[in-house]
Amino acid sequence: MSFQDDLRRFGPGSSARVTRDEAMAYCARLAATHYENFSVITWLTPREHRPAFASIYGFCRWADDLGDEVGDRDESLRLLAWWRDELRAMYAGEARHPVMIALRETVAQYAIPIGPFSALIDAFVQDQHVAEYQTFEQLLDYCRRSADPVGHLVLYVAGAFDEENARLSNQTCTALQLANFWQDVARDLAIGRIYLPREDRERFGYPDADLRALRFTPQFRELLRFEVGRAREMLERGRALVPRIPGPIAVDVDLFSRGGLAILDRIEARGYDVLSSRPALSKLTKAGLLARAVVSLTLARRGRRAARAASPPVEMAPAGSSGGRRP
Repeated sequence: MSFQDDLRRFGPGSSARVTRDEAMAYCARLAATHYENFSVITWLTPREHRPAFASIYGFCRWADDLGDEVGDRDESLRLLAWWRDELRAMYAGEARHPVMIALRETVAQYAIPIGPFSALIDAFVQDQHVAEYQTFEQLLDYCRRSADPVGHLVLYVAGAFDEENARLSNQTCTALQLANFWQDVARDLAIGRIYLPREDRERFGYPDADLRALRFTPQFRELLRFEVGRAREMLERGRALVPRIPGPIAVDVDLFSRGGLAILDRIEARGYDVLSSRPALSKLTKAGLLARAVVSLTLARRGRRAARAASPPVEMAPAGSSGGRRP
């Protein structure tokens, strides 16, 4: 079923009602028919967390489609305002849309505040008003709404949300967003959006006329080399988050981080020419990244267990002694 079909069925004014189980199944289908670089839910994602990730994905998918698939800016803004109303209604205990019915359980189970969801809607609203970014700082500010909240939602589900983890997650999520921008320069231009900051294009001498004509020049190569390097540094810094995530969710976090690095590697391997065709990862490459993520996490945990086993036991001092503990 297409998004337009779903919009007619579940959009504003719809009288359709679904059960809790139907809402869960609907979100699971959305998550299974994604078109991103990596699966939202892998076979290693703990089964108990899969409905939560599917409902979060359903929320993001609808917000994204309302912003990008409608074809009319004013109508998109109207629909995004409706989607925000649906979110508020869900938090008020009046979920109506199937995604919101499923999301209600996720929000209650993991005590997720409304902030990350609201920020994501803000980003899609911004897309309707801003088609080009003048500075890199402006682009980073956009990523704080369009990318970073997703990482916060993952942390809540993992039971690992704190200030430091959020900071590291922001590095990873912003870098992944940037990697997607550099991968999709031509695709974004086709829908009227330019994410390569103007200050950087001017710095490397790559004029608007060349960009709009999709001319791959030495200037563009150096420009994208610079942007890829920025994203790579952020991903490397963010990788410190992986060992801080409990359980198998760490594998998914590691996979997305490795995937972002793989996209940057693919861009670099083709000499930074993303204008003639879009660099993408093969299924074999994705499988290899997943395997490496699993092995890396397994070895890290094995090492921690070995270190604990090698530590000398701590003996408790007899009751009443002044030492408390002794070697």
